[in-house]
Amino acid sequence: MLVTDQPALQGQHTIFGRVVEGLEVVAAISALPVDDKGRLVDRTEFRSVTIRDAAPPEPEPFSTETPAALAQYRAVLETSKGTLVFQFLPEKAPNHVRNFLRLASLGAYDGTRFHRVVRGFVVQGGMLDTRREPLPQRVRGHVRTLDPEFNDVPHLRGTVSMARLDDPASASTSFFICTGPAPSLDGQYSAFATVVDGLHVLDALEAIELNGESPVQPLELTRVRVERSQVAP
Repeated sequence: MLVTDQPALQGQHTIFGRVVEGLEVVAAISALPVDDKGRLVDRTEFRSVTIRDAAPPEPEPFSTETPAALAQYRAVLETSKGTLVFQFLPEKAPNHVRNFLRLASLGAYDGTRFHRVVRGFVVQGGMLDTRREPLPQRVRGHVRTLDPEFNDVPHLRGTVSMARLDDPASASTSFFICTGPAPSLDGQYSAFATVVDGLHVLDALEAIELNGESPVQPLELTRVRVERSQVAP
């Protein structure tokens, strides 16, 4: 079982299966101590092997809701500085809203960090390589790049937008929250939400001690909860 990509093995061995659940266990085994011949120092056993029918594919979360239905959800971000609440803008960027709700509902953002702070500009988080633990295999298939949904939402204090590389279609998981007006970003990045509660927490995130643009102490995004708003009858 491979833990990382090994292109040198391509065409040299017979592939007969793929790990679809428990890749984190394979990674943990690969980290165990070995002797000078690459053999595990401590015995690691297969306790049992069970043959079971393949499970039907799980329906993808937030793949069928209308923009009106998506607008009923909020995200509650529990951070090391307090709680932020996002209200989504599906009428402006429906696929970005689906993407964030999907990843949040699957726990992808839990245990990540805000890795970049530019005072008076943005606080950025959501990069999966800042996660405390590897992303579970069942969630990895839901990580993808997004086509841009540039819109007329101004990048103001509290605007939430997707980070990307030079390629407009390279946004994936990383997002940023504007800490002040950023008109240079308008129409260039896909704004998809706004902070409706916790702007004082955003201020606390922005005020952290920095080394360049990197927080000196970790800014944890402990958990993201998806909640449905209470809609008045």
